[in-house]
Amino acid sequence: MDATTAAMWAALGGRPGLVAGVTYRRAGDVLAARLPVRDFARAAVGACSLAAAELLAARNGTPVPRVEVDEGAVAAAFVSERHGGTTGFAPLSRFWRTADGWVRTHANYPHHRDRLLTALGAADDDPASVERALAARRAVEVQEEVYAAGGLAVAVAAAPDPARYPLVTSRPTGHAKRLRPASLPAEGVRVLDLTRVLAGPVATRTLALLGADVLRVDPPHLPEDPATHADTGRGKRSTLLDLDDPGDRRAFDALLDRADVVVTGYRPGALDRRGLAPRALLDRNPGLVVARLSAWGDRPGWAGRRGFDSLVQAGTGIAAVEGGPDRPGALPAQALDHGTGYLLAAAVLRALGEGGGHVELSLAATASWLLHEVHRTPAAGGYDPGRWLSETGALPPVRYDGAPATWGRAATPWGGDEPEWL
Repeated sequence: MDATTAAMWAALGGRPGLVAGVTYRRAGDVLAARLPVRDFARAAVGACSLAAAELLAARNGTPVPRVEVDEGAVAAAFVSERHGGTTGFAPLSRFWRTADGWVRTHANYPHHRDRLLTALGAADDDPASVERALAARRAVEVQEEVYAAGGLAVAVAAAPDPARYPLVTSRPTGHAKRLRPASLPAEGVRVLDLTRVLAGPVATRTLALLGADVLRVDPPHLPEDPATHADTGRGKRSTLLDLDDPGDRRAFDALLDRADVVVTGYRPGALDRRGLAPRALLDRNPGLVVARLSAWGDRPGWAGRRGFDSLVQAGTGIAAVEGGPDRPGALPAQALDHGTGYLLAAAVLRALGEGGGHVELSLAATASWLLHEVHRTPAAGGYDPGRWLSETGALPPVRYDGAPATWGRAATPWGGDEPEWL
C-alpha cells in the first residue's frame, strides 16, 4: 500500500480498507524534482480514482472497482496545458532580483500586468524597465505595494514554511440527494463551475469526465486564455453572466436552484458579497455540495489574497528548495494546481456519497503536504509520453476498471453556451 495515497485518502475521510486496492504502474523518474513530485502527483490522482470508484459502487450496490493508475498518464496530465498549446508565462511573470532577495510576479492577464506596472511606476512593460524599478526595493516592499494595487507579487521565502495545514476541510450536512444507479460515478450530477486557472478547472474537468453536467460561468469582462480553456474546458460547457446585472443574476439563480454541486475558485470574499458564501449557499439549498478552493487557505496574513501556483511555490519555500544558491527554482509542473484539482474532485465525489456539505482546499495546504508529508518511493520503468496524448491534448489519468478513456466532447467555445442545464 502506498503511504502517501493512504494519508491523502484518510485526509479525505475515506475508509482505510479501500486504499489497499490502489496500485500504480511505474513510468520512470517522471516529474523529477528535489521534492517528491512524482509520488505526490500519483497519490492525488490515485485518491481521486478511488473516490470515483467508491461512489460508482455505492450508486450501484456493487464491489468497488479495482484502481490502477499509470504514472505516465499522471505525468502527461500534470502538464496538460503545455500539450494543449498554452504559451506559458508572460514576459513579466517570473522571478526578479530585488535589493535584498527575490520576488515572483504573475502578470499573465492584462489587468494584472497593468496593476503591476502601476505599482512599480514602470514606464512600460519592457522587462528592463521593471528590473530597474525592482532593483532598489526590498522584496516584501514589492509584495505589499503590488498587492495594494491589485496586482500579484510574492517575496520568495528563503526556507520552507514549517507550519503544517490540513489538506482538506470537510463539513458534512447529511442532506445530499440520493443518487440513482448509473454507468458513471457523477452521472446526472449538475455542477456549477465558478473557477478559473488552473486547479478549479482541472477539478471540474475531472467531474465532467466522470459523467457530470458541468457548466462554467464566467463574468464577461474577464476573458480566458483560449488555449487554457481548450485544455481545461474539455467535457464542460461555458456561459457568461454578469452577477451584478439583474437579468443575468436571475438566470444564475435559476441555475443555482437546480445545481447539485457548486465549485468556487475566486479570492475569498469575492463571491461572499454577492450572497454566495458557502453558508449562504447551503442555507438556500441544504442538499448542495459546496467546494471552495483558494490560493492561501488559512495561512496567517494571507487568507484573503489572490494567488497562483507559481506564487504559492515562492511564498511557501518550494522555490527555495527547488532553486540553487544564485536563483530560486520551480517545480517541473504546476503541480500544486493539478494536484489540488484532483483532490478537490475527490472531495466532491466523497461528499456526494457521504451526504453533501462544504469542503475546502487550498494551494498553500497542498504545498505544505508536498513539503512535509509525501513519502518518496524508488522510480522504475520507462515513460512514453505519446501513449498518453491525443490530438486534443493529454488523456485523463483517472483510472478504475471501466473508467472512461477520455472526455465525451471537446471544450465548447468560451461563453458559447446558454445558461441552462442539459
